[in-house]
Amino acid sequence: MPGLLTIKTARAIDRKAREKFGISTLVLMENAGSAVAREIVKSCKGKKKIAIFCGKGNNGGDGLVAARHLLAQGINPDIFLAGKLLEVRNEAKTNLEVLLNLKRKVIEVNEINVDKINIAKYGLIIDALLGVGLTGQVRASYSELIRLINSSKAYIVSVDIPSGLDATTGEILGCCVKADKTITFIAKKRGMVIGDGPKYCGKIIVVNLGIPI
Repeated sequence: MPGLLTIKTARAIDRKAREKFGISTLVLMENAGSAVAREIVKSCKGKKKIAIFCGKGNNGGDGLVAARHLLAQGINPDIFLAGKLLEVRNEAKTNLEVLLNLKRKVIEVNEINVDKINIAKYGLIIDALLGVGLTGQVRASYSELIRLINSSKAYIVSVDIPSGLDATTGEILGCCVKADKTITFIAKKRGMVIGDGPKYCGKIIVVNLGIPI
């Protein structure tokens, strides 16, 4: 098991998985999302409705996979996308299309309509907006969603890292989801244990993605 990961080392592991071991990003995304769903099933007993907030990149793709696995368990979450469906690319797009083929509604959200979400009805929120690759300040479209999530009284679970936290330095990049639990992959990220990381990650669960390191 590797030690604490930085953004650089996390990317290097992903690249090694693809290029040396032949483990595709799609497989890693499937493993990540299914692991998140398993942890959510443990956490959702007695909770009200579940909401999943997904970004357009790989972190959002993990959330979309988690949504499908929850559906397979008989749990029907509301799925929100930060942006437009047509803007989703690559492996995340593949998993978005699977949900759409299953006739599941994915709700487009932006800074204009974000306040129309009735956040109070959710007892559990999954944050899959921004992953460990974030380096610049959180953009307005995402910061409004982060504000909304943090305003709720729901139990909040972040996927890999709370959205808005620098995975290397533990710095808040403008704003950050304050999670009750973070389900992270392969190993803890350095930013989770230094700076503001400990205040925003909550309980950290580390899950393996099937990469033989």
